[in-house]
Amino acid sequence: MTVTVGVVDDSDIMRKGLLALLGTDPGLEVVGQAGDGDEALALVRASRPDVLLLDVRMPRRDGLSIVSEIARQTRVLMLTFTDDDASIHRAMSDGAAGYLVHGTFDAESLAHMVRATASGAAPVSDVAMRAIQRGPVAVVPEPAGDLGLSARQVEVMDLIAQGRSNSDIAKHLFLAEKTVKNHINQIFAALGVSTRAEAIVRWLGR
Repeated sequence: MTVTVGVVDDSDIMRKGLLALLGTDPGLEVVGQAGDGDEALALVRASRPDVLLLDVRMPRRDGLSIVSEIARQTRVLMLTFTDDDASIHRAMSDGAAGYLVHGTFDAESLAHMVRATASGAAPVSDVAMRAIQRGPVAVVPEPAGDLGLSARQVEVMDLIAQGRSNSDIAKHLFLAEKTVKNHINQIFAALGVSTRAEAIVRWLGR
């Protein structure tokens, strides 16, 4: 059975290298590639690959900020130079199926680990395994964004301002509708409003 794969990395050279490695296995089919987190989300919506190879450090939205969203749609295999404990723990706790560090695999082993990921396994590089065994580390909370909203709440509020319904927002952000409602309640509290109309006025006038 052919395994479909998406490749996400902000480096054109790295993407081309990965495409070449994956192309050595006739059982793998690359169905799309992306250079940042926003493009990755669009790729997953459009192509629904069996496995998404995801870099950590990228412009606009990095890999760590979208793992939980994408993991609801497909299996995520982190593929990156980033090997610090905090990034590894965050990716795995947010739903990544595996974590590979560049320089620890060749074409044959990469293809094998992609197929293993698609079948439900959780491949990790030795450095990632050691980080997991050491246990979680303290993570600094994300700083508050516009008007005291978190990065996720800003995304939700932008969609509210576009007139999107809760169900539309949930589909767009790969969230449960109940989660969207919780975000909206927190947004209303932060903005000091009680209706969507008031929230939009407050948001657009910021």
